[in-house]
Amino acid sequence: MDMPVMDVRPVVLEGRRVRLEPLTLAHHEALAAALDPTLLQWFAQPVTSPAGLRDFITEALDEQKRHRALPFATIERATGRAVGSTRFANIDRANRRVEIGWSWLGRTWQRTGINTEAKLLMMAHAFEALGAIRVEFKTDARNEQSRAALTRLGAVEEGYFRNHMIAADGRVRHSVWFSVVEADWPRVKRDLEGRLVTPRRGRR
Repeated sequence: MDMPVMDVRPVVLEGRRVRLEPLTLAHHEALAAALDPTLLQWFAQPVTSPAGLRDFITEALDEQKRHRALPFATIERATGRAVGSTRFANIDRANRRVEIGWSWLGRTWQRTGINTEAKLLMMAHAFEALGAIRVEFKTDARNEQSRAALTRLGAVEEGYFRNHMIAADGRVRHSVWFSVVEADWPRVKRDLEGRLVTPRRGRR
């Protein structure tokens, strides 16, 4: 039987707290205002300035043109303000697999439920609209905050990739892989929806 091939195209994903809309350079000014030099320190190519952020957006849009990524601006619905970004990346249509990554959120908006809802929206789109059978995440092995956040999302830690990549500063980075697979999704969805029922600071 022929398996469906994921049809990944720009889309707006909207929840109660957050709207994910296609990222453009028009978001640069608002995103630069939300940026501080430590937010993207764990990226292989750290972003520490407005100029670096413009390059980050341009690279994301280039990846989209190559059909390898689908970047979003993270919009706080209450204010309409762009407060971070995220993307689908390493899109493998034939194997119905996609990565969620390159995600960051301004510090003011962390632990407000925005990150949780954004991940819920993206995974729901991946599994329920695109027909993905696997959503994967990876993070720098030293980034304990990210690893803890992925565990709270319900992702399963799969492995530690030694010497995975060379960062911009020449450091050899080890990476940790996480995933949510099709069989996990009902449980993960239920748990995330439960966490969002009663908004409360200190939850992500």
